[in-house]
Amino acid sequence: MPYRPTPRRSVSIQLNALQLTGSIALGMWLGFMAIVLTAWLVSRLFFNEQLAPVATALEQPAKPPAAARPVPDIPPQSPLFEQYEENLRKNEQAQRLDQARSSNRNLSNPKCQFWLQQDQTAPSEKSRANVLQFCD
Repeated sequence: MPYRPTPRRSVSIQLNALQLTGSIALGMWLGFMAIVLTAWLVSRLFFNEQLAPVATALEQPAKPPAAARPVPDIPPQSPLFEQYEENLRKNEQAQRLDQARSSNRNLSNPKCQFWLQQDQTAPSEKSRANVLQFCD
């Protein structure tokens, strides 16, 4: 059987200049946004730890020194004073736990991750102490 070429069909393409321009502009805008978002995420992941000392140095002048904090006029033997000291200890411990949870360095520490998970699922004094011990 001899080969018979089939007649070719012509395809008509109609271009709308407004749609084409809009599509190109949208693609360029989405590409730019993707690049900006990627750069922001990379800077947050990799440069956050390197800039942490600079950030803390900038925050320190804004905070009053520990000696300048107001101490209530309560006698040291009073139950209110003991409650005040206990609240201070709890707040400091909570701040250290929050810092341990948010630190990027602890992501690669398996012991820290284990105790953070334990403290999150079943908080106890032992889990808090281990979080503070194994996490930076």
